Amino acid sequence: MLSIFIFTVNAIFPIMILMAVGYFLKRTGIFTNEFLKMANKSVFYVFLPVLLFKNVVGVNSISDIHWITVIFMIVVIGILVLLGFLTTKIIPNPKQKGVIMQCIFRSNFALIGVSLAELIAGENGVLAAAVLSAFSIPIYNIFAVVSLSIFRENNKRLSKSDAMAIFVKIIKNPLIIGVVLGVIVLLIRPYGSRFIHTFIPAIDHFTFLETVINYIARVASPLALLVLGGQFDFKKIQGYRKQIVIGVMGRNLLAPLIGVGSAVLLHKTGIVYFDEGVFASFIALFGTPVAVASAVMAEEMGSDGQLAGQLVVWTTLFSIVSIFIEVFAVRAIGLI
Repeated sequence: MLSIFIFTVNAIFPIMILMAVGYFLKRTGIFTNEFLKMANKSVFYVFLPVLLFKNVVGVNSISDIHWITVIFMIVVIGILVLLGFLTTKIIPNPKQKGVIMQCIFRSNFALIGVSLAELIAGENGVLAAAVLSAFSIPIYNIFAVVSLSIFRENNKRLSKSDAMAIFVKIIKNPLIIGVVLGVIVLLIRPYGSRFIHTFIPAIDHFTFLETVINYIARVASPLALLVLGGQFDFKKIQGYRKQIVIGVMGRNLLAPLIGVGSAVLLHKTGIVYFDEGVFASFIALFGTPVAVASAVMAEEMGSDGQLAGQLVVWTTLFSIVSIFIEVFAVRAIGLI
């Protein structure tokens, strides 16, 4: 079990250390408020969309998709969205309701999910995680936009124009655009590849575009974490104590219990069979801390970005323990 603890620490500690570096750079004046603001925008509008595009394109083909697994994932996310919405009833501040809601249903699968699944189950984990990311990322971001948009001051009713504005935000969301473009490339790749090779036989030798995409994608995770660390303010923890407890309980306890626990139950009763790669992906999907992008999006959409950042930090910290427990339990019953 020492190996489980080691790779859990190796998966989570880089996130904590990069945020600590960002915090240090801000406190020493190397990171300015203006730089953090512009870096925040660049992560949301450029680097994360390219990373998601790259992950989706990395799926071999549509035939790799196990639809029962996808349907199960969608159902669990739907349950978590509903529970997140019900939790907002005890949050009085409208600008914090959507932040708490997305903390409960939205994980950091885009940034650390694939690598964590690989650590747990090798290539099987990578394949399953890449397939699930093509579906989970749009779902997460659609519900994130909705959750950050539906709550209004003084419980103002959602008008038709508000609903249309939410729809526009969804289709203009850079993260969703990145995934959709990746899916389009995935769908046309078998036909486009044959067509291109017919007219440009030496096309495989020109890999510069792929190299550029890989370079940009690699920037997403470290820059997002550095910016998040730079925006963190320990002085504001006191005012967020209740919200942090609710977020941590929902993200680190409730989400994996429902997601991973129900998958184990279905598998053990023989209703649905999942392989080790899928179980590794479920741990990465439902057990990882709240998405770093949630803080970026909350800031961009006028919600409580400071609370969102606090939730990323604290759910990440507690995930060291929760992921270890999940992996230990699932491995102990022989599923990974």
